[in-house]
Amino acid sequence: MPNTITPLAQGLRERKKQKTRESIQREAMRLFEMQGYEETTIEQIAAAVEISPSTFFNYFPSKEDVVLYDAYDPVLASLLMERPADEPLSISFRRVLEEMGGIFERDREIILARARLWFGVPALRARLWEEVEKAQVLMSGLIAQRSGRDAEDFETRVTVMVMVSAAMEAMHEWLRRDGQGSFVDLVNQALDMVEAGARLDEIASPKHTG
Repeated sequence: MPNTITPLAQGLRERKKQKTRESIQREAMRLFEMQGYEETTIEQIAAAVEISPSTFFNYFPSKEDVVLYDAYDPVLASLLMERPADEPLSISFRRVLEEMGGIFERDREIILARARLWFGVPALRARLWEEVEKAQVLMSGLIAQRSGRDAEDFETRVTVMVMVSAAMEAMHEWLRRDGQGSFVDLVNQALDMVEAGARLDEIASPKHTG
């Protein structure tokens, strides 16, 4: 008889892999915080999780990818696709962020630590644009599924890039504030600015005091 894997077994296996991936990231971030990114080796990370270095590479291609890996994208995608199809995208995105607020709060310290490395380690900063493009592809695909529009449509790509960039700047601002306040609130504030229109002339004008 052929060796078939049931959906339940496949689901359990995927959840186990996900738990291992998150454990690797959690231990890696602990070591990065304790002894520095450059000083921490893959061998040390593997030992902390009680796996072999070769097993580490089954989950992450490199040390950089441990920091860049984001477990929240699948959650965001799932929640967004559950929103009413006729709901405006801006509202759907905000509702999803609100639903994920508890997760962001729970993982506040690790998210903040990852952000510090993203913007502070040259090798990681050099890959940020690659991560932005991945987010754009993901969001464009989701919008295409919701709306029936082409994911490569110019308007879709511009809209998504504005949203992704707004979220990225919110993260940068949250890091600048050393994690004080709500990341979700900052994303909403950034989206408010976008929806109000890019007042380039107003921003470029000198501030008047008096």
